[in-house]
Amino acid sequence: MRFSLIPFLLLVVPLAEIAAFVVIGGQIGVWATLGMVLLTAIIGSFLLRWQGVGLFNRINTEIRGNRVPGRELVHGVMILVAGVLLLTPGFVTDSLGFLLFVPAIRDLVWRSVKDRIVVQTMPSGFGPAAGQRQSGDGVVDLDEDEFQRNPDPSSPWSDEDERLPGPGKRGGGSSNGL
Repeated sequence: MRFSLIPFLLLVVPLAEIAAFVVIGGQIGVWATLGMVLLTAIIGSFLLRWQGVGLFNRINTEIRGNRVPGRELVHGVMILVAGVLLLTPGFVTDSLGFLLFVPAIRDLVWRSVKDRIVVQTMPSGFGPAAGQRQSGDGVVDLDEDEFQRNPDPSSPWSDEDERLPGPGKRGGGSSNGL
């Protein structure tokens, strides 16, 4: 049986959050605890905006340099997760969220997952190379005078088959008048 981390975390994290609320609330009081939770959410939203804008600029720089921004995209996902963790009420999730806002921690995570990530690109946009198809795609571009039909008399679909009414033959069309 394979151990899955997600159900384990869905059980353990809320229990750890409740325990942290009880311990910290007992030490500093209810209102101070709620104030800290609200303050971490506000700080998290500012950090998300500040680091997100900087990351967006780095992604644009990589794209303009014709490089795949793999590292920056993974950092973007981690910054998004950090923001969600900081907006989620709780001290355990706030601690994890603040850790993910540290670039050195994100680099450590990036180094551990970069060999398992595959980035695929597709050409797009406007210009001379946009929309060009690969050779051998089955499209033949001919003028009318370059086209010549060579019927195969052995084909069941040829005009030589009397069972098939075709254009110019009697009985062409369907029985419903179309």
